[in-house]
Amino acid sequence: MSSSKDSTNTTDSASKKLFTKPRKWLLLTAAGLFMAVSVGFASQQFLNASATSYYNVYVKDELIGSISSQEELFNLYDRKKDEYAEKYPEVNMQLNTEAISLEKVRGDEPTITTEATLDKLDGMITAFAEGAELKVGGKVIGIVKDQKTADQILQRVKNNYITTDEKAETPNAPLKLKTVAAFASSDEKSAEPKEEQVTLASVSLKEEVAIEEVKADPNKILTDEEAIQLLTEGKEEKISYQVKEGDTLSSLSETYEMTLAEIRSLNPGLEDDNIQVGQKLILFALKPALTVTTVENVVEEVITEPQVEIRKSDELKSGVTKVVRPGQTGRKQVSYRITKENGDVVKEEWLGQEVLEASVTEVVLQGTKVTGEGSGVFSWPVTDAIMSSSFGQRWGRQHKGIDLVGERAIKASDEGVVTFAGQQSGYGNVIIINHGNGYETLYGHLNSINVKEGQIVEKGESIGVMGNTGRSTGTHLHFEIKKDSVALNPMKYLP
Repeated sequence: MSSSKDSTNTTDSASKKLFTKPRKWLLLTAAGLFMAVSVGFASQQFLNASATSYYNVYVKDELIGSISSQEELFNLYDRKKDEYAEKYPEVNMQLNTEAISLEKVRGDEPTITTEATLDKLDGMITAFAEGAELKVGGKVIGIVKDQKTADQILQRVKNNYITTDEKAETPNAPLKLKTVAAFASSDEKSAEPKEEQVTLASVSLKEEVAIEEVKADPNKILTDEEAIQLLTEGKEEKISYQVKEGDTLSSLSETYEMTLAEIRSLNPGLEDDNIQVGQKLILFALKPALTVTTVENVVEEVITEPQVEIRKSDELKSGVTKVVRPGQTGRKQVSYRITKENGDVVKEEWLGQEVLEASVTEVVLQGTKVTGEGSGVFSWPVTDAIMSSSFGQRWGRQHKGIDLVGERAIKASDEGVVTFAGQQSGYGNVIIINHGNGYETLYGHLNSINVKEGQIVEKGESIGVMGNTGRSTGTHLHFEIKKDSVALNPMKYLP
């Protein structure tokens, strides 16, 4: 019985050994594989840990050198920016860095040449100025700092020709306009005209202007004043000028800053200094690059003169007028539109008017009575007259008139026309009046004469002063009345 158990046990024991050996091999195999993988991973980790990162620097695909980090390149950029900003403080400078590129690499024992690389790059990095190119009519005028500066320059050019008190700050902003002076209300009575009211309707540039952002040489960026000068002064060109009233060669010479010799050289047809209105001349003139067109609405108060109504009157002699109702001035507002180019008026349009206060018509009587013809009824030529010598024979000769003394003012005895006012032999200073009806009167020995030949005098009008000229023995008036050249006794005709 015991032999059989042992045999069983032996068998069981052998069986256990048979199954036990393969399991141990598998364990050994798995352990070996794990060890191999672990050693490989550790080896790779060691290699990665020992490698160094750095950057190769290229300029247009050409290797320049290497640097340790990107920050070193960026620091160089910042330093170069500061250098250019200090050198050109008035413009916006930008670095030319488009051709520079970096390549990140790793190596066990890299050769990094940071200092030499950055020194080389320092000499290669250039810069440009940001600018705005001004073009007028397709022609480049110059380059300014930026778009904002260009806009401000154009507005300043416009403002040179804006006459209102407030100006727009930017080209596209609405213009704030202010009335130059307010007008008086219609019920105000004032003979003084008020100042005109001017409002700016529009301001524009006649030429096409383009502004384009460009890269520029900082030394070629214009200042604001330089740009304005180029835009407003322009270049000297030949122009055709039409002579206006009041023009002379001297005035044109001064206006256009040309010598007379230069004007004559350009206009060989000028024979002398005389020029005619409407004549065309060739002159040199500065033509600005820009033409500023302004349109102004103007309202002006005007004092209106009264109309004059003429009424005929046969009670006044012809040529005599008499105001029977004085006129009064009125007031009105006149509106018109003025177009100017660079300050010179090129067009003026009348828009209408409004009467603020109507004027009062002046009424004048105009005489129609035939003048220069006497009535045939004579008056004394001297006030408070005393006759000192009568008409007729005197001292053996005919005395053709009478001699009078009294107040020295001599008056026309009747209406008529002065046919003589001067000196005659024997009578001294003489006045002769033709009364147009066959009668004629003579006034002699006058001290002075107050009328002229051809003058019409009325009856009783002062014509001279009593005197002692000619053959005379004292101050008196020699007075004659003639009919058809025949001397008559004045005493027959005087009242």
